[in-house]
Amino acid sequence: MNDAEIDEKFMRLALQEARMAAEENEVPIGAVIVVNGKIVGRGHNLTERLNDVTAHAEMQAITAAADTLGGKYLPQCTLYVTVEPCPMCAGALGWAQIGRIVYGASDPKRGYTTLLSPQSAKTPLHPKTSVTAGVLADEAAELLRTFFASRRR
Repeated sequence: MNDAEIDEKFMRLALQEARMAAEENEVPIGAVIVVNGKIVGRGHNLTERLNDVTAHAEMQAITAAADTLGGKYLPQCTLYVTVEPCPMCAGALGWAQIGRIVYGASDPKRGYTTLLSPQSAKTPLHPKTSVTAGVLADEAAELLRTFFASRRR
């Protein structure tokens, strides 16, 4: 398997998490954290169920991965998340020193990249974190469109 195929494989698992969120009337965002080809954390939005604005998919996955690995730093890990992390999640990923982030759909309204300006290269992510955007972006965006369209009816 090449890198693109591996990214798609794990993004499909993040999309499964997002579908579980939608089934629970949560915004359909899902995440998995992988190290050496093995999932060590997973999660989907739980903000409604837990009545907690911080219960985003990424936060759930970070907590699970840190618990599985027995440490708060995740430099050897890759996060696969269906939508670009928000500034809060990007900050948490920075503190966790995640090695790589792969996301699907961009979020031009609430994604962490909205914080970046042409004058500043500052990012909430760790300096060594690499980012790959757009993996299965159409599928991730369609999940969100469908979810919000059903809410407006």
